[in-house]
Amino acid sequence: MKFEKKKLDEIVRCYCASHIEIDDDVYALFASENPDSECFAYTGENFDKKETLWNGDRGGCMSIIPFETRKGEFLAVNEFYLKISPSYSKLVWGKKTNDGWEVKDVFNLPYLHRFDIYHVDDKDYVVCATIARDKRNKEDWTRPGQIYVGEVPADLDNDNVVLRQIGDGYYHNHGYSRSTYEGKVCGYFASDQGVVRLTPPCNGEDWKLEKVMDGRISEIAFSDLDNDGVDEMVTIEPFHGNTIKVYKNEDGTYKEVYKYPNEIDFAHALVGSSFGGKNCFVCGVRRVDAELFVITYENGEYVPTIVESGVGPANIDVIHHNGKEYILSANHTLNEAAIYEYVGE
Repeated sequence: MKFEKKKLDEIVRCYCASHIEIDDDVYALFASENPDSECFAYTGENFDKKETLWNGDRGGCMSIIPFETRKGEFLAVNEFYLKISPSYSKLVWGKKTNDGWEVKDVFNLPYLHRFDIYHVDDKDYVVCATIARDKRNKEDWTRPGQIYVGEVPADLDNDNVVLRQIGDGYYHNHGYSRSTYEGKVCGYFASDQGVVRLTPPCNGEDWKLEKVMDGRISEIAFSDLDNDGVDEMVTIEPFHGNTIKVYKNEDGTYKEVYKYPNEIDFAHALVGSSFGGKNCFVCGVRRVDAELFVITYENGEYVPTIVESGVGPANIDVIHHNGKEYILSANHTLNEAAIYEYVGE
């Protein structure tokens, strides 16, 4: 796979990469993990038009997730800092207006790190994962993280989200990936306790949380690389780890089938996607060669292809829009927001 890079901007400690589609326009979103830092949107045919989602009165952005059915609206994590206790982490709500972008706080949740929005049975739910319950300092991991769920009201200006804790005891509760199970949307969470699957309520059922794999897992993603109808799972192990592996699901059990051979450290970003109709994993490593790379399945083997080294992606997103395909990469090591257009094999 071949890609052409475009540097969109310099962003110190660039951490979040996401996108939102509004009508026929797509906006690439990038934000820093630093305190008091901006978030920017890039749009237009060549992503040359720059807009500000929020000014430097916020920061610590871990992720931005758009609503599926609320045009121009999104939720995001702000003020996440491992070095600060008590934690300032919060979920915020934003929307595109005729005058630009508006953002307001929704709720505080200490050490809120990952989240997602599920639209099920005409309702929106937010699913939240805290990396820890509390921390004395950055290196304190003695208190585990939790998983919370809550319905998102239609009117966030006047109504509140009520959270319910449904999972606890997850140390280094860092990884998350959206997927499907038995035809339903679900989420997979990764920690030192392995991987658990969360299925949202449907037809009156309650949330279902179940263990699917043991191990010390930092990050996960899913894609059917070998086109056998069953998604493979890619992992980073252990927390902020030095190993990237691919597993196949064989009769309900995940078995390792590939290990990335390069020396790596502080692997951090995984996405399951496709380019040119070929399924793949997109991966990012923060140290050593600090590479952005793609794993595909070629002639019976899993094959890595380096997109760029020395960039150190913190997070990755993929855009498919108007016949074009892109990797968005928050290149933390280079302090840059970058986009890579897929240009063929």
